[in-house]
Amino acid sequence: MDWKQAWSTTTNTTNTALDALAPTCAPFAAWWDRETERRAQLRTPENLKALMAAQREHNSARSTAAMARSQRSAARKASNNPLSADRRAARTAHKAARQHHSQARTVLKAARKNYPATLAARAVQSHAAHTVPSGLASWLMSEAGHALTLWPASVSAGLIGLNVAGLWLGRRQPSVRLDDGMTAEERRLATRLDPSFWVQNADARGLSGTVPTPAKLTPAGLVSHVRLDGRWTPKTFRAKSDEIRALLGARTDLRMEITSGSHGDRATITLRTRSAADGIDLTGWAPGAPWGIDTVTGEPVMVPLGRRMLIAGTSGSGKSWSTRALLAEGSEYEDHRLVVIDPKRVEAINWEHRARTAITADEVLDVTDELVAEMHERLALVPRGHDVIEISPERPRITVFVDEGAEVITMAKAKKRGDDGPDYSRIMENLGTLARMARATEIILIWATQKPTMDSKGGIDPQISAQITYRAALALSTSGEARVVFGDDATEKGWHAHELPMPGVAMLRHGPKAKPHPINTRAFSPADVIALPDRPIWHRASSSPTGSTLHLVKAPTTPADATAPVEASTPETNRDRVLRAVQGGARTLRDITDRTGINKGTVSREIKALTAAGALRKSDDGMLLPGREAA
Repeated sequence: MDWKQAWSTTTNTTNTALDALAPTCAPFAAWWDRETERRAQLRTPENLKALMAAQREHNSARSTAAMARSQRSAARKASNNPLSADRRAARTAHKAARQHHSQARTVLKAARKNYPATLAARAVQSHAAHTVPSGLASWLMSEAGHALTLWPASVSAGLIGLNVAGLWLGRRQPSVRLDDGMTAEERRLATRLDPSFWVQNADARGLSGTVPTPAKLTPAGLVSHVRLDGRWTPKTFRAKSDEIRALLGARTDLRMEITSGSHGDRATITLRTRSAADGIDLTGWAPGAPWGIDTVTGEPVMVPLGRRMLIAGTSGSGKSWSTRALLAEGSEYEDHRLVVIDPKRVEAINWEHRARTAITADEVLDVTDELVAEMHERLALVPRGHDVIEISPERPRITVFVDEGAEVITMAKAKKRGDDGPDYSRIMENLGTLARMARATEIILIWATQKPTMDSKGGIDPQISAQITYRAALALSTSGEARVVFGDDATEKGWHAHELPMPGVAMLRHGPKAKPHPINTRAFSPADVIALPDRPIWHRASSSPTGSTLHLVKAPTTPADATAPVEASTPETNRDRVLRAVQGGARTLRDITDRTGINKGTVSREIKALTAAGALRKSDDGMLLPGREAA
């Protein structure tokens, strides 16, 4: 026999059994230690003096009461008259002595409670009180030769042995087996998630009745499954997140997720000590590159083109850097075009070489008018039996990106300036129409905002939000904003976007099977956008009696002069159409509006520009005439 191997096997088996028993005895040992410490703290010199004074007072009162009782008994024997003065005096003295004795006994009880005996002494007293009288009674009532007689002394000795063994096991520190690949922080957290540590310290944090399994290391961090006993449910356990973090000693900024387990009496604790996306380069962009990497599974996350999308994120969360990869993809191919609506201007100017940009209220109104007109024209071209129009370089998919929804909503609430001024309220009407109807025509709306609320000052229009199929959020300010973005069940299902770190970490919900996993998004800087090659820019051509045609060309490098003739190879602008209408005989604002089909506000603005440039002039009766330069 290999004695060394046998001894090693026996030792390992024994240690494993003791490690398994240690959590069972830990609550008893923890109670014993707490009670011992409490008694030790009460055994102060002041409490000892109070106890000794109470004992002296009690002994004196007891002696006085005994003496008064003897005197009363003597008075009864000396006289048969219950109303005699001696008997009444003895009775009164006895009653006063008894009351004093009762008061002294109460004070003594309080003093003993304030200065308790040690727990070991109390255990010895209990075993002695059990052993001596019980042993004497057993000896008197038992037959000498009876083999099954249980002597109280042996029973007490066995109980003392069990007490000592339970304390030893409960205080024993089991050997926690940890994965070699753990960091120092993960080793410390895994040790505290071990049942031996948890059970001993859970009661002090109000977590008694919960027992975790040893933590397992995954690519996304540590995972432990917790058994919930008694009154516990996953919901009430989740509400104790602060106590759990304190028990584990975890960093404040360490992401901790508490979710329901496989059964109703199970919960799962996940500590995101690492990310499955670590070491993956997410800078720059190339056609077909993923939007980000799932930090839990390590899988690439793709956002397909042609999906209406909501992107929310507070200031500094990295929303602009994360969305640029989507915009680059939506403007890269021959059958794709991009429109950027950005009242703040900062993002729009980066895309001027690849996208139709709209910054001012007039530009936003013009481009949304054109998009709605394009949508209606395309709807008439959807073949019977088909849901969407087939995209092509002549009819490309148009991605409309609204960079700050709250500013666009505010812009649409601007008051109309005079009878001939533009009606900006039509901006939101147009965008709502595009959200509801333009999917079949491959005009896709992407709505981004820093303030994802639907109140009067919010950044999401309810009509538009109802049509969104892909919902992404980077770090948000509150859990209420997370519910607006991801739905009323966001808190319950774990879509806690308000707990995401900044910048560049997002969540994406696009169906019932989507998981609330953090995603490291691709970082795309403004310099990277400017370095992208030029792409054709979408403009809707003017309508003609024979039908409208679409011209897709690159934006001119220099602005054309207002008086320059319109070449066949360049798109006809609204200013060219107004000028041509006046040259064709239109003399009033209404005539020009009817001939061109442009809204009155835009016509009025173009007339002012042409008049200032000298291309138009007004006669004495207010009629519009071609200017000298255009004559």
